[in-house]
Amino acid sequence: MTEKATARIAVIADTSLQRHVLQQALAGSGYEVVMNSDPARLDEEALQACEADLWLVDLAQSDDSPLVDNLLETTSAPVLFGEGHAPERHSENYPRWERSLFAKLKKLVGDPSKAVGPTLEALLAEAQRPTRLELPQALANTQLVVGEPARQVWLLAASMGGPAAVKAFLDALPGGLPIGFIYAQHIDASFESVLPQAVGRHSQWHVNPARDGDTVRCGEVIVVPISRELEFDGDGAMHITQRAWPEPYSPSIDQMMLNLAQQFGNQCGVIVFSGMGSDGSAAAAYVKRQNALVWTQRADTCLCPSMPDSLREGGYSDYSADPRELALGLVNHLAEQCRHSNA
Repeated sequence: MTEKATARIAVIADTSLQRHVLQQALAGSGYEVVMNSDPARLDEEALQACEADLWLVDLAQSDDSPLVDNLLETTSAPVLFGEGHAPERHSENYPRWERSLFAKLKKLVGDPSKAVGPTLEALLAEAQRPTRLELPQALANTQLVVGEPARQVWLLAASMGGPAAVKAFLDALPGGLPIGFIYAQHIDASFESVLPQAVGRHSQWHVNPARDGDTVRCGEVIVVPISRELEFDGDGAMHITQRAWPEPYSPSIDQMMLNLAQQFGNQCGVIVFSGMGSDGSAAAAYVKRQNALVWTQRADTCLCPSMPDSLREGGYSDYSADPRELALGLVNHLAEQCRHSNA
């Protein structure tokens, strides 16, 4: 089974800019756009021929459209009237507009991220053990005790195409690094228990579910809970709250980035892998103000580049590469930190 969205969206909008923004937002979030047209260019035959799971109608003009009125009377698919004029893609209002739109779409026609789960079967069947990067001497000489609380924690964030990319990153990464990871993956909650084994089976890193009241430890990857928000106490201990993540994403990468940066400041970092939508772009400015790094998977190596693309286009990404190169970059970055601290 492939990671493919099945919800078909037909867009009717009377401004070219709105059609363009909606096309980018819908396609980048895993929906299939089967029509995107000005109502003035449509006729009854085109409407009848279009097979859509949902009609998204966004009209700037207040004049009644007989064609749209007829659509409302005849279609069996839900009709969603738009969220109003879409903000500029990189404005501070865009993520709020996008979240509102996709919260409604998710309830009406489903969540494309649910297609991620079945692909874990392929990762579990994968027999290849890729070559691991060497641990630099500067890090090999440190007195690191694997399992001690990590003073530096990085977030691995992903959506569609993410498990394979994160696995490639972890497969390449040597043990013995003085950091821990938390991993936020858009995925259906029914696959939550399978995710740690799927991404960690060939790795030297221990991939574990979150432990309420415990710390993130060196040498481990903590999988962020799908249904409940993860935050940190003042001493850095994880706290699994009773709150659901802010809609429409589970988990919310934006919220996880904020929670991480508020606790760890410049001792955290973020790597955004393949994924749909722009989750993470709203919190990136805050993360950068803490002097923390934001890295992204290179677009041509992503199954779905929308999520890392949104960070690059916003000017937030410090470094882009494929998963193995990201692992190498992190090893070199930590080795350089070690050399500076010992100088």
